[in-house]
Parts: sequence; structure tokens; C-alpha cells
Amino acid sequence: MSPSDPDLYDVVLLELPLEVHARAQEHSAELLREMYLIAQAQHGKSEGAAGGGKHELPRRLMELVDALTSSYGGLTNDQNRQLGDALDAGRDSIDLAYRVPLDVGAAVEQLGAMLDEADDYCREGQHLLTLATPPELLGYRRWYLSEFAAQLAGKSPTPWSQFRQ
Repeated sequence: MSPSDPDLYDVVLLELPLEVHARAQEHSAELLREMYLIAQAQHGKSEGAAGGGKHELPRRLMELVDALTSSYGGLTNDQNRQLGDALDAGRDSIDLAYRVPLDVGAAVEQLGAMLDEADDYCREGQHLLTLATPPELLGYRRWYLSEFAAQLAGKSPTPWSQFRQ
């Protein structure tokens, strides 16, 4: 699937805050590293075990992230370059356009729910060093993901500044 595919739809993130985005990416990377390590450690223990409880969260999250990356990863290369260029240039924000398939809406809703579950897992404080997502980054994550679902459902883009209010 390429960005010029006619079955792709436009999603525009207006006033994406670059510094907040960078911190959110850093936090997500820390969380995913820990979840990956836990999932790997549990892999042998949970072979053949059914269930979807909290102890299965690291494995389920990693499977979802892997599925999303393999399905949609190639659609974000240009945007990642634009984000990096804007950060390097010292900009505060950027308007970023994506062309994505319609099923991304459901996928981001699933990802958002699972990341909320991961935050609960972090709050338990038993298995992770990573803390639950800080409020500002949580708000950013909710805006970012909800923009995909909302715009793919036909709604107009909501700029970050308007969402924050």
C-alpha cells in the first residue's frame, strides 16, 4: 500500500506540538521496551495459556504494535522525516498530513484503549519502572489518536490548541 493509493483518506494534525510529541514518543518508547522485555520473559510461561488479563497485557500490546507497524508503518515515513526536520529547525509546531486506510480509525481506538490499560498496569507499580503517562502527554496521545478516528469518520480536524482548551 502506498500513499498514492486511491483507498487512502486524509488525516491532518493541526498545530502538532513538537516538544510534546518528542516527549510522548520518548515515554512510549520506554514503555514499549519494558513491555517487550516482560512479554519475552512471560513467553515461555504463558505458552498455550488463554486469557486476556493484566498478566497478558505486555504480550497483547506488543502483538498489537507489531501488527500496526507491519500494516501501516510504511505510510508514516514522510511524516517522520517532516517531524525530524521541524524539530531540527527549532519549530514549535507543525501541521502534518497523513494518507491512511479507513481501518486505521478502529486500529487507533484499539491502541488507545490498550495504552490506557498499560497506564493502569504502570500505576500498579509491580512490574514496570516506567511511570503511567503524565497528564500532558496523556492529553496529547488522546488528541493525536482521536484525530485519526474522528477525521476518518468525517469530522473536521481539531487543532491541538483548541483541543487543549
